[in-house]
Amino acid sequence: MEILEKVLDEHEKKNAPVSEKPTAEETVAKNAKMAEPAEETAPPAPQVVEKVVEKVVEKVVETPVSREDAIVQAIRNARGAVVNIRGEKYLKQAPFDATHPTDPQHVNGMGTGVLIDPRGYIVTNYHVVDGIREIHVTTSDTKSYVASILERDEETDLAIIKIEPEKGTSFQTIHLGTSSDLMTGETVIAVGNAFGYEHTVTKGIISALHRSVQVSDVQFYEDLIQTDASINPGNSGGPLLNIRGEMVGINVAVRAGAQGIGFAIPVDRALEVATRLVATHVARTHWHGIQLESTSQGAKIVQVEKNSPADNAGLRPGDTILAVGKNSVENAMDFARSLLECQAGDSLELRVLRNRQKARVSLALGAVASHPKREMAENIPTFAENVPLEQTPDEIVWEQIGVLVSPISRDVLPDKLTKNYKGGLVVQNVRPGSPAARKGIKKGDILLGILRWETLSMDNVLFVLNQDDFQQAEKVKFLIARKDSVMYGYLNPVREKEYLTTAGANAPKR
Repeated sequence: MEILEKVLDEHEKKNAPVSEKPTAEETVAKNAKMAEPAEETAPPAPQVVEKVVEKVVEKVVETPVSREDAIVQAIRNARGAVVNIRGEKYLKQAPFDATHPTDPQHVNGMGTGVLIDPRGYIVTNYHVVDGIREIHVTTSDTKSYVASILERDEETDLAIIKIEPEKGTSFQTIHLGTSSDLMTGETVIAVGNAFGYEHTVTKGIISALHRSVQVSDVQFYEDLIQTDASINPGNSGGPLLNIRGEMVGINVAVRAGAQGIGFAIPVDRALEVATRLVATHVARTHWHGIQLESTSQGAKIVQVEKNSPADNAGLRPGDTILAVGKNSVENAMDFARSLLECQAGDSLELRVLRNRQKARVSLALGAVASHPKREMAENIPTFAENVPLEQTPDEIVWEQIGVLVSPISRDVLPDKLTKNYKGGLVVQNVRPGSPAARKGIKKGDILLGILRWETLSMDNVLFVLNQDDFQQAEKVKFLIARKDSVMYGYLNPVREKEYLTTAGANAPKR
């Protein structure tokens, strides 16, 4: 009504007649008329009121309600950073089934991943890529890539894989949130490759925090986020988003036989593990001597190795790294990512905060071969970003042979080979310049044996590497399966490159 009255007042003022200054006679006549009884004033013409009302109604109707709410915006902002991961492997029990074992099956469209670096570095679940002969990744623009595994951690069920962008292009990355302030009842969104349907979106709430879940006989998770957002087979490795489109978790499992019970690894924990994996990968090619922890200001140095490149550059515990070159550093992961694809001898310009003052420091990366025995200061806690001092089985095999492998059963082998072989180790990555690379071993090959021993597990390989026959031999025979053929060659890192010789039906027996 207030709007209508205001419009009517403006209408009357607008249409009021403009009069000239009255004469003396007109003034006398007007005063005499005012003395007479007042006549009733006629209301405005109905047609004028109707037109004014119509005009007001038009103004109200012209303001539509937007359908682009916060959830739509969150999904739109995150979609480009979510990828579909697929491949073929043989599973005795699907990783998403927490209670009911299933019959062995070949599985396609294995899961989801999240881009954390514009150069193509992706974080996903270990069980999504474990045992896949060739990992195929599809981005939101439907382009396909073949990925390599950089690092993996079976215990935490996380892995880092890599795809190569087209020349002159880069990938959209996910916006990282925090899981430290999550609230029960908070709205969350799951995005993933549910049942092979790419970029499926579901919405729910956080049902509980800090859940411990036994997913299978060999996989136990601690401190998970529980949500009723639908998480289905294929969602594993995808993001759990908050209402702002920030990743607060990585979807990992669903309780089989239950409705609306899914779980995700908190993003802070996932980021901690991913940082360690990236740092481990970087440490294979160069070293700097820094250990970090994430703070609100950046990546804080908590430890510096004596006589390391960082020590020689003048870096000290308590310094906070704000940037590497032109790239800002908000956490330890940012620093680790900045070192990817760097080489020993490269010089990095760091922007550092020390005692509330900023400074620039030049850090020259050292060669791994020049790394002396580490001498650390006493009584300083070890953080997750620290690179393990003892080598893992994966690292030993990667260093001595140059491959990253996962076990597969006989059922995965080509039909022609199942009669003579029990299984093997599928090659998921090959180190450039390694003995394996020089002999032509490729991703997707299946390592069947070394010397006279079969290689069904990492323990088998470690056993062979410790034998005198391997340590003292000038050349070491190996056997692989590639498609339907069995092939053999000889590992010898100092000899000229020798290509594989097809063995076919005459493959040597072990």
